[in-house]
Amino acid sequence: MQALLDVILPVFLVLGFGYVAVWRGLFSDAGVDGLMKFTQNFAIPCLLFRAVSTLDLGQEFDWRLLTSFYAGATTGFFLGLFGARFLFRRSWEDSVAIGFVGLFSNSLLLGLPITERAYGAEALAPNYAIIAMHSPFCYGLGLTAMEIVRNRGTGVLGTSGAILKAMFRNALVIGIALGLAVNLTGMALPGVLTDALDLMIRAALPAALFGLGGVLYRYRPEGDLRVIAYACAISLVIHPAVVWALGTQLELETGQFRSAVVTAAMAPGVNAYIFANMYGAARRVAASSVLMGTAASILTAWLWLAVLP
Repeated sequence: MQALLDVILPVFLVLGFGYVAVWRGLFSDAGVDGLMKFTQNFAIPCLLFRAVSTLDLGQEFDWRLLTSFYAGATTGFFLGLFGARFLFRRSWEDSVAIGFVGLFSNSLLLGLPITERAYGAEALAPNYAIIAMHSPFCYGLGLTAMEIVRNRGTGVLGTSGAILKAMFRNALVIGIALGLAVNLTGMALPGVLTDALDLMIRAALPAALFGLGGVLYRYRPEGDLRVIAYACAISLVIHPAVVWALGTQLELETGQFRSAVVTAAMAPGVNAYIFANMYGAARRVAASSVLMGTAASILTAWLWLAVLP
């Protein structure tokens, strides 16, 4: 138990420092926005670029790993969507946004540091394989569903264009795409460039965790508690349970199995709120699910780690 606490608590303490700093007025909202802009648009894309450019694509992009994780994510999306619509009588637009909460786990800011602390930096290759597909897959599914239910009349080509434009304006997707290009071409990067990237990378996760704590301070749980609890249960319990079942059936290697389940078990990412805010749908549910799910994941992550091989 002490070992598990040693893995989880440092991650959430850094997040908590950011929360308390903003709460007590020691760090401004503008500072949080600047810090998150730095991490999301620069430091983390550098981390993803570096990781993807050095991955052994043939070994790490295992169809069994990606099928296990993304089948679980897709299950979470549709449970969230149809549950919100038929159990809680939300509009179709709200339902898609709530489905996105169940789809988009916090693979970067929580999944990476917790996996690294639990199993070491050498265990992160399957995480990076999952993350390389994460934003394109999740935004592709979410944007497609939202454009369909909004029925803007733009047709297949118009909808596809809007989806591709939204995805490839995302700095994380750009970092992943450039990393894949370097990997596939075998391009050798100059040492001075890789040293500079490594400096950026070292700042990425701790700065992002601190900034995430500041962002979460803004998200007060207000109303809709049953829907929020439902969305959090999908994210923290159903998604990793589906990944566990499929990973077992597909006989994932131990390292892949751990990375897939831990990543799936993370709370909804801030992108769940960004998506909801972009469409003006279920913003309160998405924001509160990010906050409450992150708090609850202190316990649920510990439980999942305790039962993993």
